[in-house]
Amino acid sequence: MKRGLVFAGVALVAVAAAGVAAVGLGGDRADGTEEPSSQPATTTQVTRQTLVQATTVEGELSHGEPVPLESHARGTVTWLPAAGATISRGQPLLRADERPVVLLYGTLPIYRPLAPGVEGADVKQFESNLRALGYTGFTVDDEYTSSTASAVKRWQEDLGVTETGTVDASLVAVAPAAIRVGELSVRVGSPAGGQVYSYTGTTRIVTVPVDAGEAAWAVRNAPVTVTLPDGREIAGKVASVGTVATEDDSQDQPPGSTSTDDAQIEVTVTVADQRALGSLQQTPVDVAYVAEERQDVLTVPVAALLALAEGGYGLEVVDGGTSRYIAVDTGLFADGRVEVSGGGVAEGMTVGLPK
Repeated sequence: MKRGLVFAGVALVAVAAAGVAAVGLGGDRADGTEEPSSQPATTTQVTRQTLVQATTVEGELSHGEPVPLESHARGTVTWLPAAGATISRGQPLLRADERPVVLLYGTLPIYRPLAPGVEGADVKQFESNLRALGYTGFTVDDEYTSSTASAVKRWQEDLGVTETGTVDASLVAVAPAAIRVGELSVRVGSPAGGQVYSYTGTTRIVTVPVDAGEAAWAVRNAPVTVTLPDGREIAGKVASVGTVATEDDSQDQPPGSTSTDDAQIEVTVTVADQRALGSLQQTPVDVAYVAEERQDVLTVPVAALLALAEGGYGLEVVDGGTSRYIAVDTGLFADGRVEVSGGGVAEGMTVGLPK
């Protein structure tokens, strides 16, 4: 289904004026005095405030896009974590022939054996992990020294594996941070090499597919409101915006046809208060963002607008025991109120609400 936009807090002028008789701006007698009119049953005041018009789009709460975990271990799988389990630095991702394959944090894969004499960014990444696991006696830099090898032997002893002092992809795998186990691809007894399962991050995020032509609101750190299925609202912010637009294939299209109108980009929203999400793991949610904002403007309830016989809209201004009609210009409609200007309208002015 094509994801659509729902405009929240917007009132149409026609709705506001429905059932209201047209009034004229006349009101002076021939002798120039003001003609009295009946007082409205209810009045309100013109206030100054910031009006915000929110737009709501559909999103999906999840742990993000699954990533395959590729094992370079040899032998047979003898242990696997359960789907949904969380694995952090230094913990086993699986066991092959009862030897653990351990998770380390980083962005560089272990693409070569690390041993004394090896230098490079991958060495520094590994040594940073070793230090974070509590091992000392070496310098965290891009050189794998004999001191590093000694610390590795102590680590390997604690893991219960052969103390070689060298590290390769059969012993460790790298991910950017802690992971959450997804769908298992193998089972205990399967060969240990290859894809063993998929994983995601441990933090729940919201992904929002947005039409490329309607994504101007999606800028990094822009605040949004996420509405959960039970109606609770929690704060979120835009974390990233996709740079590659993909074609929306949710609608039937002729074979081979393309349309820039259907191109979408993916917006990622983070939620700081993960506890507020409760036990929800994956579910549709609504995401509201500020579509338009008018600061420090005069506003009245939409219901205060009157359709003028001369055209346009006005207000019934109440002053003491008399009232008069003034024409006003309308601006932004939001949350049951409307921006008004012109016609001498001023903050604090008392206006009537039609009966």
